Amino acid sequence: MANFALAVTRFGFRALQALSPDLAGEAAFRLFCRTPPLRPKGTKAKTAHAAGVSWLKDAERIAIRLANGRCAGAYRINGGPRGQRKRYLVTHGWGSGMAYMTDLIAMLAKDGAEVIALDFPGHGISGGRSLHMGMAVEAIAAAQDRFGRFDAAIGHSFGGAALMVSATGILPQIHKLEAEKILTIGSPSEMAWLFHDFGRMIGLGKQAQAALERKVQRVTGRKLADFDVGTSAGRLAVPVLAVHAEDDKEVNAYHARRYAASGANVRLFWANGFGHRRIISAESVLQEIRSFLDAVPDKTDAEIVSLFELPVRRASL
Repeated sequence: MANFALAVTRFGFRALQALSPDLAGEAAFRLFCRTPPLRPKGTKAKTAHAAGVSWLKDAERIAIRLANGRCAGAYRINGGPRGQRKRYLVTHGWGSGMAYMTDLIAMLAKDGAEVIALDFPGHGISGGRSLHMGMAVEAIAAAQDRFGRFDAAIGHSFGGAALMVSATGILPQIHKLEAEKILTIGSPSEMAWLFHDFGRMIGLGKQAQAALERKVQRVTGRKLADFDVGTSAGRLAVPVLAVHAEDDKEVNAYHARRYAASGANVRLFWANGFGHRRIISAESVLQEIRSFLDAVPDKTDAEIVSLFELPVRRASL
């Protein structure tokens, strides 16, 4: 938030929680779920978005029905009756969308694989201005219902966390993702830190913060502390690759370390120097993703691979 807008927001929440901490918690949840405008800001973002929109212009667009009349939009590349081929699901981060992930999508589709590129509600071609983890997991389940089982699911940031919440069955009322492999890129391993930081930012007191967290439980059926996939990733029966940069300023690298420490099925790949956004289009990262997808699954211990010393192409996003 800009400084003035944040000051006004903090003033409003200070007054509201003095009247009713419960009302303040409800309002905070609505604000937390409010997605940013779809129009990109800044020259680099506008350029990247325009290039992505152009690349996707010929892709098939499919509306996926969700509960309460909502829809999620998906792009399908290499769809139709093309014979036996791999099928991949791609999910994006908060405030992003498939138009920013076309380098990854193009790499996945290059050899003929069917790629389902899913825009969560409030993002991209899905429309709306609201999203929370339950809605994202519902969209993932609906995509699996629509297209069938995925050979791999690849998610950036919030999208990677949503894949893990889905795959680990944290929301039992929504059927699980059943991909053969899962790959997270710059993804959080739990959600409590984000809500706590948000509460501090807008000036919530202890009672209003507790009301915010109770709202999470009412909406999803699970406590905020239950959304901890960093401890459950290692119990999945499929290989997991966690890609992260130690210089990521939006999602701390400790989340990647938690994933890697959770079990032998999880491997950590350091992509240092790419931060949080450029990581999804870095050539060296795309090569590692390709290797992970092509590899025959094994049960070796988690391996830490570093790119810090390697020459790499810097992406523009």
